[in-house]
Amino acid sequence: MTDLLDAVRDFLALGGPVVAILLAMSVLALALVLVKLWQFQRAGVGDHGGLIAALDQADRGATQAALRQVGQARSHLAPLAVLALNATGDTDALRARLTGLAEEAIARLQSGFRLLDSIAQVAPLLGLFGTVLGMITAFQALQEAGANVDPSALAGGIWVALLTTAVGLGVAMPAALVLTWFESRVAREARLAMQIVDVALCRGLAQDTCPMEARTGATLAHA
Repeated sequence: MTDLLDAVRDFLALGGPVVAILLAMSVLALALVLVKLWQFQRAGVGDHGGLIAALDQADRGATQAALRQVGQARSHLAPLAVLALNATGDTDALRARLTGLAEEAIARLQSGFRLLDSIAQVAPLLGLFGTVLGMITAFQALQEAGANVDPSALAGGIWVALLTTAVGLGVAMPAALVLTWFESRVAREARLAMQIVDVALCRGLAQDTCPMEARTGATLAHA
């Protein structure tokens, strides 16, 4: 452990404060990713077998069977499905209310995305900033050396300067990839949430008055 701490201190001393900031950003990004993975697992993101079966039953008019199926689902969208299947009254008002609840559920899943996106965008710029500062320092040393220029010292200064860019890219690329994966999962959740609203509100209505998503059952939930 002592050797590891010494190596980290040497690395930070070599890269300067910019590398220290980038490492702090990487720790923050990792912590955020772990929190989101725990949140997704706890919310049952992607685990919609029960909901999809309930949508199929509701689409065929078996509302009570659909409600029993929803009661066994562990998805965070199950409460929305219960409200939608029990909804009665003015369709437009219900759609507005249920859509608002669906958007609220999706917004909870998206919390933290902006911070992760900011890390993915700022990290390479911060690394480039560190490289520019390092190059300025290296060329200042070259000017001060005058005719007694040591090429190895100049090369050493340049690679140290480029180190910050490498660290910045190393922080940004995984953050961007994980964010893209998170967003794709949330997009599927949003499609299923709106399909729940459509299927529930189209029960008993004429087929040509319902959105195509509701008329085609739960097939879009697998997209």
